[in-house]
Amino acid sequence: MVGQRRFGLKTSDGHSQEFLIDASSETVWDAMRDVGALHTRLVPGFVTGCKLEGDARIVTFGNGVVAREVIVDVDDGARRIAWSATGKHLSHHNASSQVFAEGAKTKVVWIADLLPNEMKPAISGMIDAGAAAMQKALGGK
Repeated sequence: MVGQRRFGLKTSDGHSQEFLIDASSETVWDAMRDVGALHTRLVPGFVTGCKLEGDARIVTFGNGVVAREVIVDVDDGARRIAWSATGKHLSHHNASSQVFAEGAKTKVVWIADLLPNEMKPAISGMIDAGAAAMQKALGGK
């Protein structure tokens, strides 16, 4: 029932993406869990600046968008990070990325739920660009 009315509420059209990185899960997780270094370690170019402010990070994306992302959880056992953001165009956004070993490579699962649903194409495009930047930065491709 994604994107449909359920129990009288409008539900989110989320985005989920899985991709492989040609690097060990330890390497990928070490970069991902470093929440203040997105622009230098995890997704350089896609993110051009990142500043920590308490439990949040102020992220400047390569397209000029600036977002305040509250870090909800960094779970070293599950190798999962979760964050949320609201702003000018989003009334709700929560996302997570999780790292899984796939032999010598790493599978990353990135999930985002957002409202309004009309923002899905823009956010999906940003997630695609972020995944490509992550693959390039950590997998050398």
